[in-house]
Order: sequence, then structure tokens, then C-alpha cells
Amino acid sequence: MHLLLLVEQAAGGANDTGAFAAFKENPWFLLLNLVCSAIVVTIVIERLWFQMSRYRVNSKEFFAQIKKLVAAGNIDRAIKLCDASDYPILQLVKSGLTHANKGPEEIDAALSEKLSDIKPAVEKRIGTLWSLANIATLIGLLGTVSGLIHTFGAVAAQGLSQSDKQRILSNGIAEAMYNTAFGLGIAVSCMIAHVILHTRAKNIQHDLEGTMERVFNLLTITHKSGGF
Repeated sequence: MHLLLLVEQAAGGANDTGAFAAFKENPWFLLLNLVCSAIVVTIVIERLWFQMSRYRVNSKEFFAQIKKLVAAGNIDRAIKLCDASDYPILQLVKSGLTHANKGPEEIDAALSEKLSDIKPAVEKRIGTLWSLANIATLIGLLGTVSGLIHTFGAVAAQGLSQSDKQRILSNGIAEAMYNTAFGLGIAVSCMIAHVILHTRAKNIQHDLEGTMERVFNLLTITHKSGGF
């Protein structure tokens, strides 16, 4: 932060100051990282909305209702309860209920097949955040190198006034530092978002697997006791 403030002060001697002066002549790396940051924000918002809207059902409370209906022999009513919405957790339970009158192998196969269809969507696009973190860092590094090239060019330039050299030197250093800061800022944001979304996704997957086991145990025990 102190280095960036020094850059701002150094650039202040010219007509244009700050980030605008640093990127006015070479905005491409900044624009690339702006596009990268827009993609990151879109993915994070979409994944959070997906997780919070599609998996807002309390699986334990819902399973308790299903358990009461199954214990009472109301399989059809339990299936209708699952048909009330297209939430993945409800459809997983329904896949077991529709095979309730069959053997354990058929029930397990139906539940496993449905779970394999649901699980990939939970982790979808989350891994992309890690790749975007690396891309943003590399784009920032390229911008840093570009700024340093401009800086060294100002030092070696002939025929320029001292004020022009100072302006080019200040803008080159500012370009390098801003690119570094922007690239690293996006990368850190990606990593934090990845940790949060990945942790939530794992919890959802564990919840799905736990629900699958509970449904399987409920149906197989009820089947063996002659409840169907």
C-alpha cells in the first residue's frame, strides 16, 4: 500500500495521475483482468444461488415425514409429497420410494443411479475458480512485466526532457504495481470463494449420501418386516 501511494505521488507531477495515467496507453492487461473478475463474480453468484435455492430443504425434517408415511404404509402419499417440488433431495427420496416393493438390490441401484445424476451438478463450475485465480495472477504478472519494460525504456530513452522521463517512469512503475495488485486481488478472491463454495458443496453431497442411506435402510427394513 505504501508503494502504491508513492506511485500516486510520483504520477501526480504529470497532467494525468493515478491508475488512469498508468493504464491510459496500455489498458489491455487491466481489461483482461476486468473480464476475468466479471466471470468470477458471475460464477460465485450463480453457484450461491444454486446451492441456496435448490438445497434449502431440511433433509432430516423431510425424511422424518417420509418415515411416518412409510411406517403407516402410505407409499403413494410419500411419493406425492416428493412430487411437490423438483428439489434434488426430494427426487432422490422418490427414486427409492418408487422401488419400495422390490428387493434391496433394486432399491440400492435406483438410489445410486439418481445420486450419480445429482452430485455432479453440486460441484459444477466451482473448480473453474481455481483456474481463474491462476489466470488472473499470470495476467497481472504480464502487466507487471509490461510496466517494467516501459520503465526501463524511459531510463534508456534519448532526446526526452527530464519531465517526460519522470512521467514515463512514474506511469511504468504504476502500471506494474496496479497490475500486480489487481491480479493478486482477483486471485485471492477466487481462492476464498472456492473454499466457501467447495465446502458448501461437500456438505450438500454428504447430506445427499446420508439421505440415500437413511432411505435405503428404511425401505429394506420395512420390506423385510412385510410392511409392503
